[in-house]
Amino acid sequence: MNTRPTKDQLTAAYGTTIPDVIAAGLDVLFCGINPGLYSGALKQHFARPGNRFWPALHGGGFTPRRFTPSEQDKLLDLGLGVTNVVGRATARADELTDDELRDGGELLTAKVLEFRPRWLAVVGITAYRTAFGFPKARVGPQELLIGGTHVWVLPNPSGLNAHWTPDGLAAEFAALRAAVVSR
Repeated sequence: MNTRPTKDQLTAAYGTTIPDVIAAGLDVLFCGINPGLYSGALKQHFARPGNRFWPALHGGGFTPRRFTPSEQDKLLDLGLGVTNVVGRATARADELTDDELRDGGELLTAKVLEFRPRWLAVVGITAYRTAFGFPKARVGPQELLIGGTHVWVLPNPSGLNAHWTPDGLAAEFAALRAAVVSR
């Protein structure tokens, strides 16, 4: 598929899902809010060019170089995976309802109990607050344990999230990496 989806492909991606990058016993399962239309069209996580997930992942020390979305399956070799709170692709995360996020939190909990990663890193504080019912949660480690899985919340790396600079995102990813290495 072309690496730049056409307008028709983006339209057709609305409501589609993309496969998880997941295996049992990962060190970290990163969890986005939901796929954007760009990701839905390409079937790749965090695929939109302005998304800062891949640079933050590298800047935080998780990958030896900056991966592209098309290399997402290589994360498994590094003990990393990617999923989403809500599976359906939308143009913007604010199109999701609170019920969808809560239902997604339940599905994510089941997925974590099945695959048992050491850490779940939810990428998006607002989605985490709604999905898991912790309205005052902050970025960083959470008290919540899912089975034996520790939970960490990272800022949303979308280019629409102007509150976080690329360096700030990388620093938050690096803090998670330090916790992963220390346990």
